[in-house]
Amino acid sequence: MACKRFKNIVQILIILIFNNFLAQEKSDKLLVNKKLQDTIKPTKSPNKEALDDIVRYKAESIRNDINQKMTFLKTKAQVRYQDMQVDADYISIDWDKGVIFAQGKLDSLGKVTEPVITLQGGKKYETDHFNFNYKTKKALAYNARTEESEGVIVANKTKKYNDSVFYMRHGKYTTDEYFLKKKDSIPDYYMLASSIKLVKGKNKSQIITGPIRLFVEEVPTPLIMPFAILPFSDKRSAGILIPSFGERQDVGFFLNGLGYYQPLGEHFDLKVLTDVYTKGSWGIRPEVNYVKKYRYSGSFQSDFGTTVRGINGLSNYSKTRTFRISWRHTQDPKANPFLNFSASVDIVSSKFYNNTINNNYIFNQNVLNAQQNSSVSITKRFLTLPITITGMAGYSQNFSSGISNIRLPQMNVAINQFYLFKPKSGVRQGLLENITVNTGLDFNNYVSATEDQLFKKEMWENMQTGVKNSIALGTNTTVAKYFTFSLGANINNGLTTKSLNRYYNPIQNKVEDVMQNKITGYSYFNTTASLQTTLYKTVIFKKGSAIQGIRHMVTPQVSFNYAPDFGDSKFGYYKNYYDANGSLVPYSIFEKGIIGSPSTGMVGAIGFSLGNNLEMKVRNKKDSTGFKKIKLFETLNISGNYNFAAKSHRWSPFIVSGQTSLFNGKMNINTGLTIDPYEIVFTDGSDVGIRTENFGHFNIQSFNMQLSYPLSNEIFGKKEELSKTYGMKGKIRNENYYFDDDHYAHFNQPWTLNISANYAYSKSTSRFGNTVATVGLDGSLGLTPYWNITGSTHYDFVTKELAYTRIGFSRDQRSFTINFNWVPFGQYKVYDFFIGIKANILKDAVKYKERSFTQPNAQF
Repeated sequence: MACKRFKNIVQILIILIFNNFLAQEKSDKLLVNKKLQDTIKPTKSPNKEALDDIVRYKAESIRNDINQKMTFLKTKAQVRYQDMQVDADYISIDWDKGVIFAQGKLDSLGKVTEPVITLQGGKKYETDHFNFNYKTKKALAYNARTEESEGVIVANKTKKYNDSVFYMRHGKYTTDEYFLKKKDSIPDYYMLASSIKLVKGKNKSQIITGPIRLFVEEVPTPLIMPFAILPFSDKRSAGILIPSFGERQDVGFFLNGLGYYQPLGEHFDLKVLTDVYTKGSWGIRPEVNYVKKYRYSGSFQSDFGTTVRGINGLSNYSKTRTFRISWRHTQDPKANPFLNFSASVDIVSSKFYNNTINNNYIFNQNVLNAQQNSSVSITKRFLTLPITITGMAGYSQNFSSGISNIRLPQMNVAINQFYLFKPKSGVRQGLLENITVNTGLDFNNYVSATEDQLFKKEMWENMQTGVKNSIALGTNTTVAKYFTFSLGANINNGLTTKSLNRYYNPIQNKVEDVMQNKITGYSYFNTTASLQTTLYKTVIFKKGSAIQGIRHMVTPQVSFNYAPDFGDSKFGYYKNYYDANGSLVPYSIFEKGIIGSPSTGMVGAIGFSLGNNLEMKVRNKKDSTGFKKIKLFETLNISGNYNFAAKSHRWSPFIVSGQTSLFNGKMNINTGLTIDPYEIVFTDGSDVGIRTENFGHFNIQSFNMQLSYPLSNEIFGKKEELSKTYGMKGKIRNENYYFDDDHYAHFNQPWTLNISANYAYSKSTSRFGNTVATVGLDGSLGLTPYWNITGSTHYDFVTKELAYTRIGFSRDQRSFTINFNWVPFGQYKVYDFFIGIKANILKDAVKYKERSFTQPNAQF
């Protein structure tokens, strides 16, 4: 009896202790941060599976059913288990089965107004209903919203197999920013798939779907794919590149940029693009990019194709094969400050740009190229030596003449400037201590050849080798406090393997040049002395005047230059030949060489130059000082010289150059003028004149002027603050609009207009000069916050024709960007249409875009 009484007492105590525990937990249910106050630890059973962690929960209303082993949470309910957190309006916990059921807040019609929010592994999931077994870690969700990278997946039914694998039925994927940020309940586009598998990894995730279809504004499109793989990772992924399309007048309709992209390890990737035209033209463009972080980056590109114009069998039919091979290499400056390697190589067929089928060359104006240059260089610097050694190889193609110039190899050794008599301490003083020396050595191999001679025996036979050394000496000092006196000398030495022999061939009736294999060299020098000062003149106007003052700064300089006549026969640098009239004509044996020629004719000339700067100070209420400086002429220079040693035409042409800016420095103007002081006489019927010794008959030899003026809406006033002027702001998709009381929309319209003009006139001794006069326009206009127009054109006033003209339209279509480019006339009439998704993950799904090592991409 006593034993039975003792057993009942123990049971009563256990019940009281358990009820006290529950009462304590319920009273403290709102204290989240105290582990024992918001936690239930179900009793462990030897037949049940133990929990891996404590289940924490809280809510405004908590009810526990001990018999059913259930806990019910209502209003602002939250459950936390390991790295998962569930927030919902209603949550129930089955402690026996280990199942958590969560439901969103419902309205009177049973529609979910506030979803269940689940956070796990840094990812956010929204569902209407949610079941989770914390023992098996499997879950089942309905109408789940899963955010991944730049997009979101909404699926009718989602099953979580484990922490890494999810299966979805009838899922929609979109990257619509408005839908992602819940600014809009309907995405402007989505991709619908009946079956979706989401695979999560530590550093990357991906979606694998069955048949998938694109919907735009909830309207199905014909774009259906049998499957899709969307990788969510910063790493590169392989995939098909969808082309752009359009029409070009000479070659027909086209698809440009259809291809495939394949990463090749960590440092390389491969891209192969194709271009196809309806009239038979085609092209293929493989490209390999490489990069090593903090070391170097570059690419190999090639472009092979056939351009077909006209109709086969007719006179206008043509078929041209073209190629282009390029290599770019750039070294990171931090990789090695003492050794740098770079390359910019472009080898193209002579008719490549005139027959290209890659429309990017048209829109970028590469088709106007008359010459293509290539170079490879390596530069070595030393920590303890003041020497820089540069090795180079160069290749230049002239498309007009078909001539290619090759420099292979080249080497330059440059010695940093140093002072010849630098004092051990203190400031340098006098001419002697200020003597500077600049010197260097150039080694060069050069040959000029046609395209069919390249790298053949004839090319190697014509190659020239030369070495050139230059030494520049200079010094200066202050004289009489206000004058700067300078002295300088230049010494040039050269050596080459070929020299010129020129003679008149009476049989062919022409002058012929023969390059002889003979080592020949030269040495020549020139000296200069100059005296310079600066003068100022300031005119102050009366107080209160709109113009406060004008300052004129003049920099006069007088110089003397001397050089012997290295054309004298005693030096052997110049020879003579008899022309068709029997007259002796001098020529340099270094002409057509690679080291240049010594100067001919003795120089003993006094030169002058006069630099001017004119500024004006005016009143300006907008300036904090109350005044503003206006530059009338930033520079206005006049120069010329008189050569005492010359036998004729001792006066040189006078050169005037100027530069200024107007309208607060926005408009830049550069100009140049050359005036010949001697009279030019024209004989009857001749358009080429003779320069006489009659001094004082000044005539213009050349004149040029360049003007550039960038305009924009910001120049003509401040940006209107619409938020202060109009009270109503647009909502979804109309955030950039403000509405007045009559509901008319107002928005800012940014625009730019770059104006450039060029005028040049040159005459020399001809009767009629040559004139070039062009004006160029390049601008953009924002019609609305989402529509933009760009364009550029050039007009030639001499030929009275429009040159290259391009017009472009772009539209921000929320999730999409639409671009249209058009060249309406000229040799290449073409239009091109692009449509692309903004999100990086899907950029190549609808539009081709250049890939890079840092850009994620889609795969189909």
